[in-house]
Amino acid sequence: MRSAKGEDGYTFAAHDTAAAVVDGTGTLVAWTSAAERMVARPAEEVCGHPVAELLADPARLGEVLAQRPSGPEPWEGRAVLRHGSGGEVEVGFRVLPLGRAAACGVSGYLVVGAPGEQITRLRQDHALAVGLFQQNRFGLAVFDTGLRLVRTNTPLLPYTGIPADLRGHRLGDFLWARDAEALDERLAQVIATGDPLLGFTTPARTLHDPRSGVILRVSAFRLQEPDGRCLGVAATFSDVTAEHRIHERIEVLHRATSVLGGSLSAQATSEDLAGALVPSLADAIAVDVTEPVFTGGEPVPDRRERLALRRTAVAGEGTAALRTPGTVHTGAVPTSPSRPGRGVLVPDLGLLGEEGAGGGTGPGPPDWSTAVPGTRSAISVPMCAGNTLLGNLMLWRTAPTRPAFEKGDLHLLEEIAARAALALDNVRRYTREHLAAVSLQRSLLPPATADTAAVRTASVYLPADPIGGVSGDWYDVIPLSSARVALVVGDVVGHGLRATASMARLRTAVRTLADLDPDPDELLTHLDDLVLQLPLGAPEPAGAQQPVGAEQPGVPTLPGPGLSGDSSAQSGPDTFAATCLYAVYDPVSGRCSMASAGHPPPAVVDADGTVTFVAMNPGPPLGVGGLPFEKSVIDVTPGGVLALYTDGLIERGEGDVDEGMEQLQKRLVQTDALHRPLHDVAREIVAGLPPTRLPDDVTLLVARTRRVPERDTATWALEADPAVVARARELVMRQLTAWELDLLSFTTELVVSELVTNAIRHAGGPIELRMIRTDVLTCEVSDPSSTQPRMRRARDTDEGGRGLYLVAQLTTRWGSRYTRGGKTIWAEQALPPML
Repeated sequence: MRSAKGEDGYTFAAHDTAAAVVDGTGTLVAWTSAAERMVARPAEEVCGHPVAELLADPARLGEVLAQRPSGPEPWEGRAVLRHGSGGEVEVGFRVLPLGRAAACGVSGYLVVGAPGEQITRLRQDHALAVGLFQQNRFGLAVFDTGLRLVRTNTPLLPYTGIPADLRGHRLGDFLWARDAEALDERLAQVIATGDPLLGFTTPARTLHDPRSGVILRVSAFRLQEPDGRCLGVAATFSDVTAEHRIHERIEVLHRATSVLGGSLSAQATSEDLAGALVPSLADAIAVDVTEPVFTGGEPVPDRRERLALRRTAVAGEGTAALRTPGTVHTGAVPTSPSRPGRGVLVPDLGLLGEEGAGGGTGPGPPDWSTAVPGTRSAISVPMCAGNTLLGNLMLWRTAPTRPAFEKGDLHLLEEIAARAALALDNVRRYTREHLAAVSLQRSLLPPATADTAAVRTASVYLPADPIGGVSGDWYDVIPLSSARVALVVGDVVGHGLRATASMARLRTAVRTLADLDPDPDELLTHLDDLVLQLPLGAPEPAGAQQPVGAEQPGVPTLPGPGLSGDSSAQSGPDTFAATCLYAVYDPVSGRCSMASAGHPPPAVVDADGTVTFVAMNPGPPLGVGGLPFEKSVIDVTPGGVLALYTDGLIERGEGDVDEGMEQLQKRLVQTDALHRPLHDVAREIVAGLPPTRLPDDVTLLVARTRRVPERDTATWALEADPAVVARARELVMRQLTAWELDLLSFTTELVVSELVTNAIRHAGGPIELRMIRTDVLTCEVSDPSSTQPRMRRARDTDEGGRGLYLVAQLTTRWGSRYTRGGKTIWAEQALPPML
């Protein structure tokens, strides 16, 4: 049994509580309508009767009265009453002595009661409410309909700046305006709609100290009377600051990891990292990378542990005071004295020098921590891959409403810096390999411009992979005998070092075959046979090096030299595909002969500006074999332009070759290729290509043709008679005098004598002698024999065999070539300097 002293009347605060008055003799004298409804017995039936008759068992009245404590105080109990329907009902009751009401003519007891189940539920509701307001693990607040605080428990926002008595206050009286408005808006929705608010997370920063704010998780529900009238709203608050910051740090780590390794540029990697950390983690950031990362070298500090650092990225507020990106400076990276090689935390510029507070290094703030105006907290973390220092991260918080950096932030930054260092180490290693690969490729391609007696050329080469910078397209300008020149463009399918190596072998083979000076169709036939014999498509060697960290979880595999996503890069050793266009231009005749192995035809810009494509019948690509190649011959006007290219220029990734050729034709007209510098013309033609990665390599070779004037050539037909040797010498001497080349008379006379004598002795007639004056003096002797001369070293007892040896010693170069009617032996001499 429990006493009912004081304000314990809460038990019968239920709606429609029954009441009765019992006099001093135990007789019922009053009976309310609520009591009638509770036991279904009218007042006429019970008033004037002993109260014991209300009991289901009147004999148990003593047990009911035994619940009364000693003394005149009110008391409570339980009894089983007889219901008017014949059944029973358990009720809880409370007895209130009416001793003080005797002066008013009333005496006895006032008895109030309600069904037992309702009493039990009311007791539970009361215990629940009291228990909630006594909790100290979460906050509880009751607001009226005007969102003014009515009641709170002790833990509600136990932070600096909260009034001791919150009754009657609104949240905006002590919380930062934006935080208060956000919470008021949600609570107002609960009052208006009745829908509960579950798990709403919001910052709560006080007006007194906004930096020490917390993150609250709020749930709320509407309070209302039994008749539905709204009384206000009740809300629970949980401090989830630690959980929220852990979640934020995980998101920052995930965001930073996702951007790292996506680029093989130190600049882009730094900028991506800065964008991932500002403003999510800091208000300002500066990223420094050691200078050797950009050159592929090893960062080595000097004796004072100083390194050459390049400022690669800055972001956030106040960064105008920092060095601009690209600036190189020398300095030592800040590290913690208690943890060498680890980060330094300045949690508060007013609380430095406390090791437990984050590793401050003295009573005064470090220079780097105050580099950004308005700094309140700062972190510096080195980026180390193993024992190699690759850079440094510096972060600042300046916003007055932002909390200072904590040790958890320092540990997070150290993890991010370690991953960033791995990405930068990949960049450094790749840069070293990339520079080697680019150097290899540049050594395998000729200069971008060339100037010969036959043509002036300019070229542009754009690889499909601008990062790798190596591929299988190539071009060449090969000087031939008799002032002629060979223009070559080829395309090896695929990308990477393997395609580059195949290209180099093909280019070398073309140059070797060109030295024999066959016709274009014959050269392609020999080249096709060579391709069929050589394993040009050999796969990458096993264990080819990949960038460090490619197998690390969360770090994507990076492309690098020799690594290609092209399907051809994974082909077997017996697969190879290449196209080639070989053209020979003769500046004496103005004719150009050419043949194609699966390559698109060149464009020709005539002297009147008309642009046409050469009508050709291309043969199959190299390596197919079994089919002949067909030669095409055209006349090129002096000053005309030839444009040779690979399919990457005309396909543009869409496969419409006709449209691409039409666009090339228009660009050759628009760029005024006949009169402008060829280098500018070539650059403008490819200027319309997309700036991003190309679908295929693009190679363009433009050549402006020249003609050798008739006055600079001389041709004589000779009979196969030893007597004509003297006449040949006379003709040559006379022509040299006309050309003012008397200084070359002796050597030229000897060379012509030997070549004509050999032709008469070994080939017969007719014989043709020709001299060409360009930047060199060329002497040619043609005969009908197809037997190639062979130079040998004559013995002391031999009477002959020294002719070609003398020719080789007296000229800069010599050789022979087959012709349709036999062969031609030629020799070149450098012109004497002009006086």
